Amino acid sequence: MGIRLLSISGVRQFHKLQSVVARNQMPDVPKGHLAVYVGETEKKKRYVVPIAYLNHTSFQELLKKSEEEFGFQHPMGGLTIPCNEDAFFHVTSQLNTCL
Repeated sequence: MGIRLLSISGVRQFHKLQSVVARNQMPDVPKGHLAVYVGETEKKKRYVVPIAYLNHTSFQELLKKSEEEFGFQHPMGGLTIPCNEDAFFHVTSQLNTCL
């Protein structure tokens, strides 16, 4: 049995990710959920959704749209989904019936 050690760059990436996660953790987000910012304008609204949504294709499409627009550097400091709220509500209401 061997132990795999992280390289220096791997350790740096881990600490960077850890600090981003710690900075974005809000006390009002219950365990098993994540906060997302939704909107196409400067004024975005924050919603808390179950992490189970991440497994569904329709929500993954929203995340893909986010990655295409922002990459991994979000101006809001959190996960930003660039779609109108009606489209977001449509997707999440369908997912609510599946869960």
